[in-house]
Amino acid sequence: MDVHMVLGGPDNILLANNPDTGSACLKHPCEDQDRSSSPSVLRCVTTTWKEGLLNRKRPFVGRCCHSCTPQSQDRLFNPSIPSLGLRNVIYINETHTRHRGWLARRLSYVLFVLERDVQKDMFARNVVENVLNNSRLECAIVEVANEGVQEDAEPGVDPKAVSKVRRKARGWLQEMVANISPALIRLTGWVLLKLFNGFFWSIQIHKGQLEMVKKAASEYNAPLVFLPVHKSHIDYLLITFILFCHNIKAPHIAAGNNLNIPILSTLIRKLGGFFIRRKMDETSDGKKDVLYRSLLHAYTEELLRQQQFLEVYLEGTRSRSGKPSPARAGMLSIVVDTLCASTIPDVLIVPVGISYDRIIEGNYNSEQLGKPKKNESLWGIACGVFRMLRKNYGCVRVDFTQPFSLKEYLDTQRSRHLQASLTLEQILLPIIIATQPDQAVFNGENENHLNSDLSDEPWRRQVIADLAKHVLFSASKSSAIMSTHIVACLLLYRHRQGVLLSKLVEDFFNMKEEILSRDFDLGFSGNSEDVVMHALSLLGNCVNVTSTNKNTEFIISPSNTVPALFELNFYSNGLFHVFIADAIIACSALALLREQTPASASEQNPSSTLLSQERLIRRAAGLSHFLSNEVAVALPCQTLYQVFHDAITRLIEYGVLIVAEEDQEELSPSEEPWPKKFPEALSWRSDEEDEDSDFGDEQRDRYLKVSPSAEHQEFYTFLQRILTPVLEAYSGAAIFIHSLTSPISERDYTHQLFKYLLTRTERGVSMYGESATHYLVKNTVKTFKELGVLKERREDGVCRLELSSTFIPQANKNKLLQYILGFSLL
Repeated sequence: MDVHMVLGGPDNILLANNPDTGSACLKHPCEDQDRSSSPSVLRCVTTTWKEGLLNRKRPFVGRCCHSCTPQSQDRLFNPSIPSLGLRNVIYINETHTRHRGWLARRLSYVLFVLERDVQKDMFARNVVENVLNNSRLECAIVEVANEGVQEDAEPGVDPKAVSKVRRKARGWLQEMVANISPALIRLTGWVLLKLFNGFFWSIQIHKGQLEMVKKAASEYNAPLVFLPVHKSHIDYLLITFILFCHNIKAPHIAAGNNLNIPILSTLIRKLGGFFIRRKMDETSDGKKDVLYRSLLHAYTEELLRQQQFLEVYLEGTRSRSGKPSPARAGMLSIVVDTLCASTIPDVLIVPVGISYDRIIEGNYNSEQLGKPKKNESLWGIACGVFRMLRKNYGCVRVDFTQPFSLKEYLDTQRSRHLQASLTLEQILLPIIIATQPDQAVFNGENENHLNSDLSDEPWRRQVIADLAKHVLFSASKSSAIMSTHIVACLLLYRHRQGVLLSKLVEDFFNMKEEILSRDFDLGFSGNSEDVVMHALSLLGNCVNVTSTNKNTEFIISPSNTVPALFELNFYSNGLFHVFIADAIIACSALALLREQTPASASEQNPSSTLLSQERLIRRAAGLSHFLSNEVAVALPCQTLYQVFHDAITRLIEYGVLIVAEEDQEELSPSEEPWPKKFPEALSWRSDEEDEDSDFGDEQRDRYLKVSPSAEHQEFYTFLQRILTPVLEAYSGAAIFIHSLTSPISERDYTHQLFKYLLTRTERGVSMYGESATHYLVKNTVKTFKELGVLKERREDGVCRLELSSTFIPQANKNKLLQYILGFSLL
C-alpha cells in the first residue's frame, strides 16, 4: 500500500512559517508555538515516567569545551543567547527588508539580497603574486628544481629549472584559487531562496548561535574557520547562504578537485570555492608532492593572513553511513602550522552540525551495494537539480557551535601531559588472545608522555588528531535529531516485525523526550502524530503500510529489501551517537553475564547475576576501542572511565540497572578472580576533573543487576540491538578470515568480503541485512589491520593482505570470533 495515499502526504501537516518562533518546522493548531515554553512530561524509551524532568526547556547545544577552552566559553555568550530561539532562514517577506507596501511584498527576495552587506573589498587581493613570493614556496620550488638536475652537473641552482617549476606552480595556483564575486553571491542568494523554498519546508538556525558567530566575525581580529560535518553536496551552498543572510563574510571553501569541471568550476570559484586534491600524494612514484603541499600551505596562509574565513570538511567526503567519518586533518594541520608560525595572532574554530530530514541525494545505496562512485558532471548536476524540484526533502537544521580560540586550545594542550596513543593491537590483543583483563584500556594508564612542543613531530600529530576528533565530536553532538532518524531507528531496532501506527506515535513521543533529556536538540516540533506521518512520507518505499482487519488502524513495518534496510540504517545512524555509550554498556553487560553464568541460566534469569561495575566499565572500554572506526564515544579530553561511569549512573536512574544490596555484594561462584586488584576509580580521573566530583564517593567497587522488569528489559534489548548490526558485520568478517589462505590485494579482499556478507543477507542468514553495507565492510578491514589480525606485505610493488602469524592458529581465530559474539544478540 502506498505510504503517501495512506498518510495523506505532506499536505496533512501544518507548517509554521513564522521564522521567529521557537518551533523547528512542524506545528499542530492545538500545540504551543514555542516548544521551550510548553509543559511536557519527559520519560525514557522504556515508558517509565520521570517526574523530575517536568517543564524542561529545549536544550541549547553548541557551547565550546569548558576543559580545553574555558576562556572561549565565557566569551561571546550571555544568558539571553539560548532564549533567542529558532529562525527559518528561507522564510523572507517585506519585514526582512527596509521597505513596506505591495511592491515590497512582491519583490521581497530581490530587496533582501540587495540589502545584504557583500562588498568586493571584504575579500582577498593579490593572492597569486603574494603566494608565489612566499618564502616556504620559494624553498620548495628550488628543492624540486634541484631534484631534476643530473648528478654530474655543476653544483648550484639552474635558473631555467627554477623558472620551469615556478611556471608549473603558477598554473596549479590559478587552477586552485577562488575569485569571489559579490554580484554572483547576491544572484546565487536569490536563486537559492527560490530553490530552497521549492524543495525544503524550512532551513532552521538558532538565532543565538548565529549571534555568537556574527559577534566573533565583527569584533575579533581573527579569521574564522568553519568545520562542518559533511552529509550532502548542498552543505557547501547551505553554509554560505546562511552566512550571507546574516551579513557574515562568505568563507573560502576547500572543495575536492572532483568538482573541478567546466562551467561549474568557474561558478564555484566565484562563490568562494578553491580546489584541492583529494589525495595529496598524486605523484607517479607515490612520494610526497613537495611543490603541491607547499603551494596549498602558502595559499591557505595567505588567506588567513588577509583575515579571510575558511570552510573545511574534515571528513574529506560525504558520509555514506549517516555517522561522521574519520577525520582527515591535512587542511587543519596547515591552519595550526600557520598560527604557530606567528603569521596570524589567532584563529577562531567553529564546528558546524547539519541535519537533514532527507538528503537531496536520497541515499547512497548504489555505493553501499559496492558499485563505484559516479564522477560528477555538469549534466548529472543539472539532472539532479531537476529531480529535486519535483520532490520535497522536508526540513534542514544547521547548528553553529560557539567559536573557540585555536591559540587557547593549543596552549591548554601544552600545559597537559599528552600520552602517546597505544595501538589497537597493544590494547586489545592481550584481551582477545590471552583472555586476560586489560590494564591499558584507559588512556590515563599510559605513561609514555610526549614533549609539549609543536616542533616535536609525535606531539604535533597527536594534538592535531585530537583537535580534529574534538571538532567532529562537537559538531556531531550539536547536530539536531530529525524525525526521520527517530522513526527509522524505532522501525529497525524496536519494531522490526511491524507496529501499529498509534504505538509508533507513542514510542516516537517517548523517544524524542528521551533525546531532549540527554541534552540533544530536535530538528522538529509539533504534534507527534503529524510528525510521524511526515517522516513516513519522506522515508517512502523503505516502509510498508498495511491495514488491520477492521481497517481502523494501520501497521507500519520496515521493508525487508536490502536497499530499503540500507537506507533506513543511514537515517537511523543520525542518532547513533545519542545512545552509543549506553548501548556499549548494555552489550558489555551481556558479555559479562555470558561469561559468569551458563548459557541456559543466563537466558532464563539474567537479573540474578551480579556484575562488578569496575569490570563492566573495563569491558565497555575495550569494546569502545574495538569500535573506534565506527563512532567516537568521548572527547579526547575526557576519560573513558568518566563517560561509562556516567552511562551506568544514567541506566541506574532509569531502573535498567539496579545497585545490589550490601549483603549481596559477593562475587558470583562462576566469576573468576582478577589477576590483580582494581585500581581505585580516582586513579582514572583526568587531571582537569573537578576535585569535588562525584567520583570521590566511588572509592569502592559496587555490584549491579539487570532489572527483571519487562519495560526495562525492552529498553535494555533496544540498546543492544542498536549495536548488533555492526557486531554482525565484524563477526562475519571474523568468520571470513578462515578462508584467507594466501596473500591478496586489499581491494580484492574487501570485494570478496563484501560479496560474502551480502550473500548471507540475501539468503536470510544474517539477522540484520544492514550489516552488509560497504562502509561497514571497509571498516572491518581497517580495524582488523589495526588489531593485528591482518598485516600488509608488499610484493612486486603491490600491497597485499595476509593473516598475521598470531591468527594463523585456528584457536586464535575462534577466540576473535567469540570475543565479538560475546557482545552481540546473535
